Amino acid sequence: MGGRYKTRRDAKARNHLSLAFIQEGKKARVIDIFGGRGMVRRLMEMGLSPGSEVIVVRNSLGPMIVEVRGVRLALGRGLASRILVEPVG
Repeated sequence: MGGRYKTRRDAKARNHLSLAFIQEGKKARVIDIFGGRGMVRRLMEMGLSPGSEVIVVRNSLGPMIVEVRGVRLALGRGLASRILVEPVG
C-alpha cells in the first residue's frame, strides 16, 4: 500500500479522494492506504483493503462511522484522511 501514487495530487487527477470527504449514505471503493506497515495491516485486518466497498454511516463531528463487509467501524479523522477511495454509484 501507499506505493500506487507518487503524490496525493496524482490521486486527485484520477477522481480519487480521501474517505474523510465522502458524505453520509454514500458508497466508496478503497483504492489505497497511505501509512506505515502496522497501520495498513491493522486496517486490512478490519476489512479495509484495496477493492473493498465502504458505506459512510456517519460523517459529522467526532469519528467517522463506516460499514465494511457488514461490520461498522469508527475511524478517527486523521486515519480516514489516509484512506484513498473512489466514489461508487
